[in-house]
Amino acid sequence: MQDLSGKTVIVLLSGGLDSMVCAGLAREAGARIVALTVDYNQRHRVELDSAARIATAVGAAEHIVLPLDLRRFGGSALTADIDVPKDGVGEDIPVTYVPARNLIFLSLTLGLAEARRSQDIFIGVNALDYSGYPDCRPEFIAGFQHLAQLATRDGDKGVDFAIHAPLQHMTKADIAAEAARLGMDAGMSWSCYDPTPEGLHCGLCDSCRLRRKGFADAGLADPTRYAVEA
Repeated sequence: MQDLSGKTVIVLLSGGLDSMVCAGLAREAGARIVALTVDYNQRHRVELDSAARIATAVGAAEHIVLPLDLRRFGGSALTADIDVPKDGVGEDIPVTYVPARNLIFLSLTLGLAEARRSQDIFIGVNALDYSGYPDCRPEFIAGFQHLAQLATRDGDKGVDFAIHAPLQHMTKADIAAEAARLGMDAGMSWSCYDPTPEGLHCGLCDSCRLRRKGFADAGLADPTRYAVEA
């Protein structure tokens, strides 16, 4: 990670393990962190509390929680009355895919970056241990970085935006290990797509399965409380 001492960076902070590690890497690089969390009325709203804890833990200079009701669009098990799959991680794009979510979120993050005179955006997308989402692919990140130059006043003036995706080619085990190396409490983060009424990770959705496997493969204790130990 390059030295970002004295620079303001925008971190897209969902409250998940990946975004937590992204924020930790930005802090390690010496950046001044402005965190953006999008409250899109998702099923796993408990992650908003995780995002607040993480923002405090990394010393974010500012944490914006932006309301955006994607339930009005629907089209996903996370934003509509559709059951979250619990039968294992498949190869097809799952119903938990939220239409164009990362494109929407990065556009908001880019707007905040321009407003805060920042050229650096951090996003915790991952192209290895993930559930097949097209908006996590390296081609998407590269394409959005190019779009940022074309779509903004600062880009028109020759400002080069950088979309940092430091976890892009990490496995979930690598990410869990990186959280430990950074001295971050992974228990602050939230991954489950379908929390129980008692506030537990369900243990069976794609995200829970990938999280549990990541800690196991890294040889690390998993601090997560699962309703079902699959």
